[in-house]
Amino acid sequence: MELHGRPAKQPLPRLSWRPMAAADLDAVTEIAAVGFPDHFEGKDCFANRLALNPAGCFVLSGEEGEPKGYLVAYPWRADDAPALNSVIEATPADATVMYLHDLALHPEARGGGWTRPIVERLARDAKAAGWPALALVAVNDAAPFWEGLGFTVVDTPGMAAKLASYGPDARYMLRRL
Repeated sequence: MELHGRPAKQPLPRLSWRPMAAADLDAVTEIAAVGFPDHFEGKDCFANRLALNPAGCFVLSGEEGEPKGYLVAYPWRADDAPALNSVIEATPADATVMYLHDLALHPEARGGGWTRPIVERLARDAKAAGWPALALVAVNDAAPFWEGLGFTVVDTPGMAAKLASYGPDARYMLRRL
């Protein structure tokens, strides 16, 4: 079927969020490359985060199992962010927030309302576990998107150098729980 000379977008099968598995890592890495072409993170980085905090790693997939999105979160220090594409030996013993490392959707899944449910699930789980806030670094001019999900930009002078490595539009954001 064509629409105005272009093939019509085929509807995606029913999608839902499920826990991430090691078998999902190739697809997660591919989605990350599309969603964040200027912020490369390899399969080893995602495997590391999955090993650190499997309870904070999810994929959006259909019945066929092929991921169409992912979310990765783990405990971290407030007013801090890990280096891009790095392997972390362990979550910090002095972690004070749940850090939302990454959320990305394949272009086919964008616009379907999939982000709010998983962010709200993460917020509920983090609050139930005693974390006072979610933190993240917004890139690609995404601060307004995150504000719509309850995050606010936090001006943290000590983060300036680290944020610069994420790009000129990077903003450290926090959502109190």
